Amino acid sequence: MATDFDGPALGKNPANYVPLSPLTFLERSASSFPDRVAVVHGGQRYTWKETYARCRRLASALTRRGIGLGDTVAVMAPNVPAHLEAHFGVPMAGAVLNALNIRLDAEAIAFILQHGEAKVLITDREFSGVIGKALAMLDVKPLVIDIDDPLGRGGELLGESTYETLLDTGDPEFAWNGPADEWQAIALNYTSGTTGNPKGVVYHHRGAYLNALGNIVTWAMPHHPVYLWTLPMFHCNGWCFPWTITAMAGTHVCLRRVEAKAVFDAIADQGVTHLCGAPIVLGLIINATEAERRPLPGPVEIMTAAAPPPASVLAGIERQGFSGYSRVWIDRGLWAGDGVRLARGVGPAVA
Repeated sequence: MATDFDGPALGKNPANYVPLSPLTFLERSASSFPDRVAVVHGGQRYTWKETYARCRRLASALTRRGIGLGDTVAVMAPNVPAHLEAHFGVPMAGAVLNALNIRLDAEAIAFILQHGEAKVLITDREFSGVIGKALAMLDVKPLVIDIDDPLGRGGELLGESTYETLLDTGDPEFAWNGPADEWQAIALNYTSGTTGNPKGVVYHHRGAYLNALGNIVTWAMPHHPVYLWTLPMFHCNGWCFPWTITAMAGTHVCLRRVEAKAVFDAIADQGVTHLCGAPIVLGLIINATEAERRPLPGPVEIMTAAAPPPASVLAGIERQGFSGYSRVWIDRGLWAGDGVRLARGVGPAVA
């Protein structure tokens, strides 16, 4: 009988060890539930099979433009399908996703693009004003790709091509590889509202994977949730919910603007079961006018975090038929051997 548990007989091999990565959630959902609706955005509908193909096209197109391991791809966009797809397509190319805060000014955006060494910037045309100013401040400019969303409001096209044109150059059967090491970076985020220059925080594949699954356990989330994107995807990668909802083969209901009527319409029309947001989102729902409201089609659960919600806000949201839930995030730093901080917010705790 073998007794050397660290020896070649029982060592790591592809049959017993795979680095943790949330990219596997997409592959599984596309394989197990190919025809379920994955993404809704206005009149657009994508199944999980189609979403997987679009993400692979993105990864392929980026790879063909020389993007690879450790390169940064920035995204300046609201909660639209392209932003969701970037959470998979960018790391499928081995690159690191940098989701930009759409509320920052040109100076802050320019600093982040330079400091993060972005090689590609995927930007929604609605933000062409601030992005144009930010790009003018850079000595070395990234490749710019425009999101030309039909639901957007104005703006100019600044880039080499549109996002959809970029996808047309990619292979839907692209043979992507997961990370060789689960500590490989998957996302780069920057703080906002702090003194001095924004501070960079890097998530690794393992941290994103564990936090995404932690969301499911903490919220006791069932299979196939219908999730409304009221939480910005640029906030800590949407608290990792791009990966969470994908793991559960749910439906991502995209929302460009968090407005009371748009929220109630999406809930009623799409059968939304879950949504997240800071207490200000709860206040928006509580204070909606009668003209903006529509009857809830069923139970809707809300997770709120960031600022502590007053008890009166939670009580108010529950009186309107929502299930309010407050979550406190613990900041746990994981450190690599070279002393670089790689992840924050890996472990959640319930308040």
